[in-house]
Amino acid sequence: MKIEVLGVGFDALTLSEAAQAARALLDAHGGGCVITANPEIVLRCQHDADYAAAVNSGSLVLADGIGDIYASRILGSPLPERVAGADLVPLLLAPLAGRGGSVFLYGGAPEVARRAAEAMAREYPGLRIAGVENGYIEEETALLARLRETDPDLLLLGLGAPRQELWMQRRRPELKALMFGVGGLLDVYAGDLRRAGALWQRLGLEWLYRLYQQPGRITRMARLPRILLLAAAERARRQ
Repeated sequence: MKIEVLGVGFDALTLSEAAQAARALLDAHGGGCVITANPEIVLRCQHDADYAAAVNSGSLVLADGIGDIYASRILGSPLPERVAGADLVPLLLAPLAGRGGSVFLYGGAPEVARRAAEAMAREYPGLRIAGVENGYIEEETALLARLRETDPDLLLLGLGAPRQELWMQRRRPELKALMFGVGGLLDVYAGDLRRAGALWQRLGLEWLYRLYQQPGRITRMARLPRILLLAAAERARRQ
């Protein structure tokens, strides 16, 4: 079931349900893409129709932000829970490793994808690393040739929004891998960033912990409460 939040159609799934759906896509090996949309992505969709189309074209569109959950409650159709990419990715890598499946990592600064891949290989014995590439290459012909040759099961894209969602929409017809936009998660696996602990997550304050680590994000973060104002305005308009 889809629940619309300000023009973005979210799949109303729990983490375990999302993992089951994503694993089914992996097993089919017919392509597709997983989009974890945080409030910043939802807000961008308000004024960028092409980007909104890319986000809504996802095979799975999941609520990766506490602001998404609060906005859905304001609108009267609550999403069941936050489904963070950082929680979902391990639930895909573990079964992939169990059957000798493969993952390709594309994104991050030079060497980030390589170090992230090494960490994944250590954590998930049996996982095959099909390849890595940094997110700063200017020409993708060689990359696409490698992806077609290695034919990975899973392609993790750490290109950041909006680039990774637009990339997935554009390349989806060419690739059989399940593509998953993971933002800064490669930096976490590489050890350059730390994820907030369980208490921060339970309190819905993971965004604050991220801000503590990256204070330069303050301008972006300051805009995020706007999703709640827009949701309230939309509810008032409906009534």
